[in-house]
Amino acid sequence: MARFTLPRDLYHGKGSLENLKNLKGKKAIVCVGGSAMKKFGFLDRAVNYLKEAGMEVELFEGIEPDPSVETVMRGAEAMLKFEPDWIVAMGGGSPIDAAKAMWIKYEYPECTFEDMCKIFGIPELRRKAHFCAIPSTSGTATEVTAFSIITDYSKGIKYPIADFEITPDIAIVDPDLAETMPDKLVAHTGMDAMTHAMEAYVSTANCDYTDPLALHAMTMIKADLVNSYKGDKEARARMHNAQCLAGMAFSNALLGIVHSMAHKTGAVFEDQGAHIIHGAANAMYLPKVIAFNAKDATAAKRYAFVSDYLGIGGAAEGEKIANLIKFLRGMNDELKIPHGIGTYGLDSFPAEKSFVPENIFLERLPEIAKNAIADACTGSNPRQPKQEEMEKLLKCCYYDTEVDF
Repeated sequence: MARFTLPRDLYHGKGSLENLKNLKGKKAIVCVGGSAMKKFGFLDRAVNYLKEAGMEVELFEGIEPDPSVETVMRGAEAMLKFEPDWIVAMGGGSPIDAAKAMWIKYEYPECTFEDMCKIFGIPELRRKAHFCAIPSTSGTATEVTAFSIITDYSKGIKYPIADFEITPDIAIVDPDLAETMPDKLVAHTGMDAMTHAMEAYVSTANCDYTDPLALHAMTMIKADLVNSYKGDKEARARMHNAQCLAGMAFSNALLGIVHSMAHKTGAVFEDQGAHIIHGAANAMYLPKVIAFNAKDATAAKRYAFVSDYLGIGGAAEGEKIANLIKFLRGMNDELKIPHGIGTYGLDSFPAEKSFVPENIFLERLPEIAKNAIADACTGSNPRQPKQEEMEKLLKCCYYDTEVDF
């Protein structure tokens, strides 16, 4: 038996933010990140709609990119004090992910972060509050997923929280919010969405309900991501829908080792001056993982089908997969995303020299590989890597070399 879970209601299209005025409740806490939602007026609009619904509103602001365990705990404390019956999270994936984890702690104050990280082990929520998610970026799709990513900076590791309990009750996918994204964010979140769709399609948990969502999302992303990056507003609006479809697919079909590797390399080099931004990591690692997974016959057949479905094609299965890899690398070039950690600059753009020195990478490689194998996303990958294979794969992702094992 399998399960397919989505938010009860999804409002989409320009102006759909207004549906906040239809929520029923007494108190709402609005969780946001930096200044973008305030700067462009969306935060004020959201607060006014909630007040129009008859609710008392409190703000929890300043949720950082790659939210920390400490931020989650502070947010939960604010919720315990205010006692909202609606948690409204708006902005990029970070404030929504953080608010999901806060929600767990709010409903179960005795729950530790370690408890939250037990895969599909969260007790029943909605005893105190319901959850509404409003994304401003077109990639994470956390507004429709059963996942949250929280960073433990003491360990330099991003941990996925996974449970259908944290799937939002309501998602509002309003393309007006996505128009505020800077170009680099368009690129990174867009390739995150492409990775979601691709990994969902070859996941061992794929099914008839997730495949159409993944395939259509890939079709839309191929057609619209680069144009969105170049400033086409209609393409950007379509990308906001495409990433949501990809999220519906992966929330139910799960992911694979592209995400496992991205989770475990994202913050581990922070002491060298930067993070490897999640979407950029996915974009760099996806072509390598396709080559690795394609040694599995079932995965190879699926990748070849994707190549045909997207109109990339080729004469034989191997050629179709090679062409798919070439196409994705070409997208990275157009979006100014490096091909490997070894050319990943401090600003995330391609550079002659990485912010991650080779000796530091090699020194930390065994632990990164071990943690990636243990990541929640690894279990549904079509090919299960051993420690030695994961280390070799990560080396290919550093040096941008061919995967031939």
